[in-house]
Amino acid sequence: MRSVTYSMNVSLDGYIVGPDGDFAWTEPDKEVFRFWIDEIRGVGVHLMGRRLYETMLYWETADQDPSLDDDTLEWVALWNPLPKVVFSTTLSEVRGHARLVSGGLVEEIERLRAEPGEGEIAIGGATLAAEAAASGLIDEYRAMVYPVLVGGGIPYFPRSERRVDLELVETRPVGSGVVYLRHRVAR
Repeated sequence: MRSVTYSMNVSLDGYIVGPDGDFAWTEPDKEVFRFWIDEIRGVGVHLMGRRLYETMLYWETADQDPSLDDDTLEWVALWNPLPKVVFSTTLSEVRGHARLVSGGLVEEIERLRAEPGEGEIAIGGATLAAEAAASGLIDEYRAMVYPVLVGGGIPYFPRSERRVDLELVETRPVGSGVVYLRHRVAR
């Protein structure tokens, strides 16, 4: 069965964006960017909400920029053909290798798990991940922890009364003071 992973950049105090919506502090250095390139190779389908989808739209045409370096072109070559599922009640259409779903995250994950296919089912975005976590659907949490305290904003982890025991799978420094933490849900 395909595993469901939640990977995001996060501040040391636990936020994916600051209180003003800023996430410029997550701009990756070369080593962190290489890490994300390697990480995306293991993904079979990427689930995201409207906000993350709109942020990632940049990559749909990024390869038209002649000044891009080889790493960025490699990311675009991996990201653009990757199947994406966008959950939104406000969008009427999506572009590229994305399809729009207006509801049913649990049903969509169950459907994707039942389908034959390679690679993980990756979830991006705290709101969508919180819904999946509340239903016990996340198998691994992967946090790229940045050495910054932003003081508030959108939290990486859902705020709930539900306890989830985790097993440490991997930890390593990546880039300029950034630490990668990978935990598997103990079942």
